[in-house]
Amino acid sequence: MFRHVVLFTWKEEATEEQRARVATELAKLPEAITEIRSYTLGSDAGVNPGNHEFAVVADFDSVDDFIVYRDHPLHQAAIADHIRPIVASRAAAQFEV
Repeated sequence: MFRHVVLFTWKEEATEEQRARVATELAKLPEAITEIRSYTLGSDAGVNPGNHEFAVVADFDSVDDFIVYRDHPLHQAAIADHIRPIVASRAAAQFEV
């Protein structure tokens, strides 16, 4: 199993509608990209100060399957159209599970 974890912090001017749209668009990906085995996303619960504001955890059978997801046109469109315009910072890691 291969896991991808990404964390986002939004720009101050990002609206609630824009933030919600990120979740809506990303939630469409598991149905469109069959290589995704597990896909969890959500906003930070706000329990600890200094956390990123949004997280995605995605599991794949292999690195090759992750690359299909990474490069998939729908994923790239979600990034370009909904994430990139409002992201202030991003952190990510991929690792074997």
